Amino acid sequence: MIAQKELDLESQLEVLILDPLNKHDLKIIGKLKQDDKIQVFDEIKSQVAELIKLQNPSIRYSSSQLDEEVNRFFEEHAPETYGLWVYYPWRKAIAHLLPKEDFVAVRTIRNKYKITQEEQDQLATKRIGIIGLSVGQSVAISLAMERTFGELRIADFDTLELGNMNRLRTSVLNIGVPKTTLVKREIAEIDPFLKVIVYEEGITDQNMDDFFSKGGDLDLLIEECDSLAVKIKTRIKARALGIPVLMDTSDRGMVDVERFDLEPDRPVFHGLLSKLGTEADILNNIDKIRTEVLLTLVDYEKVSDRGKLSFFEIGKTLTSWPQLGSSVIMGGAMCTHFARKILLGDSVNSGRSYIDLDEHFSSSNES
Repeated sequence: MIAQKELDLESQLEVLILDPLNKHDLKIIGKLKQDDKIQVFDEIKSQVAELIKLQNPSIRYSSSQLDEEVNRFFEEHAPETYGLWVYYPWRKAIAHLLPKEDFVAVRTIRNKYKITQEEQDQLATKRIGIIGLSVGQSVAISLAMERTFGELRIADFDTLELGNMNRLRTSVLNIGVPKTTLVKREIAEIDPFLKVIVYEEGITDQNMDDFFSKGGDLDLLIEECDSLAVKIKTRIKARALGIPVLMDTSDRGMVDVERFDLEPDRPVFHGLLSKLGTEADILNNIDKIRTEVLLTLVDYEKVSDRGKLSFFEIGKTLTSWPQLGSSVIMGGAMCTHFARKILLGDSVNSGRSYIDLDEHFSSSNES
């Protein structure tokens, strides 16, 4: 075990969770804290202060009273062996955190009672898959912040480019880093106890079964990739397994909900593609009819005026479909909202909806 943990010190993707009550872990903690190249973040007292307030909500502590309670706590718990230490190899940093159960309780306390404890526990058992990490990055981070899953599977074959940074919240220091790595790291820095599984080759015919079912079937798929073939194939797979699908399109706040868990015979994309042939025919001819498929899927007549203008500039002055950061952030929030409702068994019907801010506020101003 200790040999494996020593190897994990060099990982650039996985955090190392260390328990100071374990003598082997305590040895590694000491080694890390003595390394001048590694930053030590020890804010355990402030976390304990939050824990004390959480456990005594009716008491309004003054600063001095809370300090006294924290000092009393550490008279009973030795600071050097209390809680957990988490090593972040890509940051060359180690952080002192509350024990897992207390960490989760404090981190999610501001969810209450918009999310009840029973619901929070239920969500912690759920598996969500996200394909495509442009809009998908925003979805993944929103899901992680609310702790809407216990396991997240993320798939994208691409690396960060400068042109992605109008909509992906990240640093220029990450250019060239796989998008899956960026998302996994960011979630680990929010909550190291959340399980995130990476498919950095994206979704392929070879790994699709694993993505959907290895370790248990997904409870929800959020599909945000660019490949039309993958969009169709993953929906066919989700339908076969009875897994609901969400997709945000970042134009006019368009959100698709496909409840394959409730409607096992539902055609993919609400049947919009039926005029182009069967699902199998479309997949067999996808390279020849790509434009027709794309225009049909987005329901071109309902695309925003600026979206339409941009579409016909692809291959001329643009290289791909445009997405604004504000729309992507909104899409992440909407997908998280609907994901939570679906996973908790609330009523969410299949269909396509538009949450068009321009239309909404134009109508509001007129009235």
